[in-house]
Amino acid sequence: MVDIFAAAGLKKPDISILSDEFLAEVRGMPQRNLAVELLQKLLRGEIRTRLKGNVVQARSFAEMLEQAVRRYQNRAIETAQVIEELIQLARDMRAASARGDQLGLSEDELAFYDALETNDSAVKVLGDDTLKRIARELVATVRKNVTIDWTLRENVRAQLRVLVKRILRKYGYPPDKQERATRTVLEQAEVLSEGWAVV
Repeated sequence: MVDIFAAAGLKKPDISILSDEFLAEVRGMPQRNLAVELLQKLLRGEIRTRLKGNVVQARSFAEMLEQAVRRYQNRAIETAQVIEELIQLARDMRAASARGDQLGLSEDELAFYDALETNDSAVKVLGDDTLKRIARELVATVRKNVTIDWTLRENVRAQLRVLVKRILRKYGYPPDKQERATRTVLEQAEVLSEGWAVV
């Protein structure tokens, strides 16, 4: 297996940061195909890391990455263009990390906020402040109700599903979108609850 960083003549970066200096170094690499491979590897690693905390965000970034790579592989865009797209994606990921602070939400709350925000009509109807309140209440409720084996026990899952739906109804979340939001929230809860569960 070839160390792609060594082959490119670069030192291993802190993947979670993807600093502007490092991205500029990659942009200036003479081996353009190697730069594309390097960026893909780094971005996939970052997406895997995000999948452990924010399912919706990770999926969105994974989709953008796959679209850019697919267009490049199908020769719809040149190497220089795909490098620019991947660098922009890295910057977007970095900006997304700071979004929680801007919204006044913890990482867990932001993950549930993103799960609710996937529905455009909910954002329009409820507004940002209501979605933040729902996210905070969801974190508190889910954290209080998860146990170590909750994902395996159907009665606990059903109880949590009822609690999530009740919270969504309480704040007037669009009824036609509640089922999808509930599924996404429970999926997000599964990812986050490993650190929350109490015996």
